[in-house]
Amino acid sequence: MIKKRFRYTKTLIILPVLLVLGLLEYRGVIWHNSLFASRYEVKGIDVSHFQGMIDWNRVGADSKWQFAYMKATEGMDMTDDQFAANWEGAGRADLKRGAYHFFTTQSTGLDQANHYIDVVPKDRSSLPPVIDIEIALDKDADVIREQLSVLCARLETFYNKRPILYVTYDTFNTYIAGHFEDYEIWIMDIFKFPTLKGDREWTFWQYNHRARIIGIQGFVDTNVFHGSQEDFAAKYNY
Repeated sequence: MIKKRFRYTKTLIILPVLLVLGLLEYRGVIWHNSLFASRYEVKGIDVSHFQGMIDWNRVGADSKWQFAYMKATEGMDMTDDQFAANWEGAGRADLKRGAYHFFTTQSTGLDQANHYIDVVPKDRSSLPPVIDIEIALDKDADVIREQLSVLCARLETFYNKRPILYVTYDTFNTYIAGHFEDYEIWIMDIFKFPTLKGDREWTFWQYNHRARIIGIQGFVDTNVFHGSQEDFAAKYNY
């Protein structure tokens, strides 16, 4: 009887705690993966028009955030309507800034590269271009790799920086694993510490997609750089 009462009392205590933790995580106050990400010194955000108008001065005032990637383009003709404001604002806030392109299968890699080049300034101090690969998994892998190779080569030639590939586990395993070995990887894993097929190294890790940051309305993606502060400075302080 005593043991049953103890288990019942324990359940009454644990359930409310779990409910509170779940509510806090749902609202972006805490995030379980932040524990794994806390070991990394360099943290940053990635944003798009979904975050609306951002108060970059307030974002930059928090020394926790050192870099910001922002969506610039998608496919061969879509431009994020907040890109120009975000690019200028992040620079004004003295954040290391970079732009990403959302890759699609409706146009060639060359057309997509030229669209990105038309939109994103050639700034020697900016972070490398990022190609966001979140496409369906039923495409011809050889065709996808061919178009990605064209896109990467064109951007690298123009910006003198090798692009970084942003992937999910599905797109990495389907299209990237065993290929593009000279390209750095930005992996999305909001549930646990990231591990890539073949023990491939990652450079950036998106660990949270529901963060709350002063200066930004709504949820924000947060990321870490795989290395020390000195490593980050050596790699990207052009």
